[in-house]
Amino acid sequence: MTDPSIRPVGPDDAASIAAIYAHHVLHGTATFDIDPPDAASWHDKIASITARGWPFLVAEHDGVIVGYAYATQFRDRPAYAETCENSIYLAPDQLGRGIGSRLLPALVEAARRAGFRQMIAVIGGSEPGSVALHAKCGFVHAGRMIGVGRKFGRILDTIYMQRALDGEG
Repeated sequence: MTDPSIRPVGPDDAASIAAIYAHHVLHGTATFDIDPPDAASWHDKIASITARGWPFLVAEHDGVIVGYAYATQFRDRPAYAETCENSIYLAPDQLGRGIGSRLLPALVEAARRAGFRQMIAVIGGSEPGSVALHAKCGFVHAGRMIGVGRKFGRILDTIYMQRALDGEG
């Protein structure tokens, strides 16, 4: 398989993104969402994120979206303006193919160019694959919130990981 291309999201990508995220909502604990948003909701989210100049990228292979990643301001207070939170999801049949290892560094660079200095990963369910991906991409453990979510009858932790984007702490 050739490597997918990484490119900025477009409004026509909303349905593909909705399908990828729906799988993770319905079958995984990486997100604590219970009901998957529809394509119209994703269309609005894409427009909102890109209008602010924040990065939203997709990985595309042979015309098919196989993953996406975006960064939004971590909290809405002005003091957090230079800190973002990332989200990254891959199509379920694309896990373990190295796509995340290309997509996340591209997002880190795009977030740096957008003016963010710090990136926070909030990893629901303490997903081992996501923890490993973030560690591989230079993120360090920044904390654990114990028992903060409930999904599929399980009590779940959330792990926080962090990475400086500008070389400063």
